[in-house]
Amino acid sequence: MRGKIIKGIAGFYYVHDGKDHVYQCRAKGIFRNRNIKPLVGDDVEFTVLDEEEGNIAEILPRKNELIRPAAANVDQAVVLFAVADPDPNLNLLDRFLVTMKAQNLPVIVCFNKIDLCEENTVKEYRDIYEKAGYQVRFLSASQGTGYESFRELLKGKTTVFAGPSGVGKSSWTNLIQPEAGMETGKISKKIQRGRHTTRHSQLFCVEEDTYLMDTPGFSSLYLENMAPEELKNYFPEFAQYEGQCRFLGCVHVGEKVCGVKEALENGALSRSRYDNYLLLYQELKEKERRKY
Repeated sequence: MRGKIIKGIAGFYYVHDGKDHVYQCRAKGIFRNRNIKPLVGDDVEFTVLDEEEGNIAEILPRKNELIRPAAANVDQAVVLFAVADPDPNLNLLDRFLVTMKAQNLPVIVCFNKIDLCEENTVKEYRDIYEKAGYQVRFLSASQGTGYESFRELLKGKTTVFAGPSGVGKSSWTNLIQPEAGMETGKISKKIQRGRHTTRHSQLFCVEEDTYLMDTPGFSSLYLENMAPEELKNYFPEFAQYEGQCRFLGCVHVGEKVCGVKEALENGALSRSRYDNYLLLYQELKEKERRKY
């Protein structure tokens, strides 16, 4: 049979058969010998041992593989922050956007709890992230605002759903799929462990060919394996102004004639985004210095 890994805990992989059943599976030792680790999101071929258990026989080719969060075959990411209670940490949001951009994954930026803020706050955040080239949506889980358009964004895709704790991620997961993505009566005994904790990523089947991956809430995120000079490539709004920089390879920090800094002064770029760029750049420079 074919299925999709929706969760992995302690050597067990829970494989959804694409209909209404989940099998608790072990992976063959051959994967360990090949140094292949099954990932949440993997499409697999598996053999059924009984109505509850099976063995993964083959991991089908992956269209992509994410490092953070560890997942396979993902089409897009939705990053959710609240506009208030708690106020959004835009540095953390920009770190996440850089991480996803580095992995070539499209991102939709969503702000929840708009019932708690004024219209000018919505405009401020919309301006920052639409100018940066991202789709931006404003939602309220408590009032159901944006539900239909949000669900439409997910249709036919596997979506990573991520954000810090306390912003309404669980509320939106429950709204989108109240029964955890399948007939939970058939699977709750097998995957109850950790089902509502923040330690494991898990895929929920929303409808046919539509999966939502809930991930642990993050309060910090460090950029890894990135040279300081690369960082500018992950701020897409910089690209149109780089032709006005005096030096090829300008990193838009200390240079005197810099198209990005000029656009910033003219109000064409977000001050918040640029300030976070500087902080991340200095962080990467410091990490580079410590290596030597």
